[in-house]
Amino acid sequence: MPIRIRLRAPNGQHTLSLADDAAVSDLLTLITEKTELPLFTLKWGFPPQPLDPSLYGMPTKLADTDLKLNGAQIIVIAQETGDPSERVQSEGTSEQSQSAPLSLKRKQNTELKDTPDVPVPSRGGTIVLRVMPDDNSCMFRALGSAVLSDSLDGMTELRSLVAQAIQADPERFNEAILQRKPDEYCQWIQYPDSWGGGIELSILSQEFGVEICSINVQDQRVDRFNEGSPRRCILVYSGIHYDTVAFVPDGASTLDADSDIKLFDSNDDAILQAAVQLCSELAKKHYYTDTQKFDIKCNTCGWTGNGERGAVKHAEQTGHTDFGEGN
Repeated sequence: MPIRIRLRAPNGQHTLSLADDAAVSDLLTLITEKTELPLFTLKWGFPPQPLDPSLYGMPTKLADTDLKLNGAQIIVIAQETGDPSERVQSEGTSEQSQSAPLSLKRKQNTELKDTPDVPVPSRGGTIVLRVMPDDNSCMFRALGSAVLSDSLDGMTELRSLVAQAIQADPERFNEAILQRKPDEYCQWIQYPDSWGGGIELSILSQEFGVEICSINVQDQRVDRFNEGSPRRCILVYSGIHYDTVAFVPDGASTLDADSDIKLFDSNDDAILQAAVQLCSELAKKHYYTDTQKFDIKCNTCGWTGNGERGAVKHAEQTGHTDFGEGN
């Protein structure tokens, strides 16, 4: 009886059919052919768990392993080959700015020393902010901390899911929407230092069946993605950074994340209102960056300008991608 496996890969979805006497090496070779990826990792199950058939030995027949692969769905996650030529073009070209992600670091005074919290007596706990690292993966990390059990490893997985969704729906995710060719965008978003935003939130909210509420600190605007889903997670957007809202039950320390609850009933407006109040307190502490007006400096050549658009234009002209907030 043939072994049929469904693949979800950056270049789309595939169905594999292998003979009942196929070996581990046959499976991995076929995955390489279908995905056009020289290096990759595999996950399966829910929540997704690592899968490494090579541990059984390459010549081993799949039927002789304890892996129940027939009818399974496997997620294929691209890994970098280490060849820098695959990521960027030559220095100083506009092609580089299309391939290499911009790196933009916040000033230290936008990082909180003491995070505010908002008690919610009707729910028996407190709303707090969980601050994500400034590593250009903050959006993926913030969302992953709510929907994945292993958020650190999950960054690659979430980026791969975005690429798969774009490949699967080229009419929706066309060049006009993405501001670059879909294949280029799919490659770009899988770099570990590429920023995520509204497109990624829209895709991932549907992938995980959750409503994502992104609250803008500057004006407390709430942007909703996949509205109407039964579960909700809440992110805090401060201009060039994302953090996560968590609920800590009474009796637990707000400094200890072990008791955090980050998925809520989407009808629970008390939690959402408390999160908006939290963002109002953050705004008073100026925990945001005005991306239209803020001063910016190129850490490569010393150029200074204003706003995110200025950074993008400078990157297109020079190929420089490392920026920070100016004084």
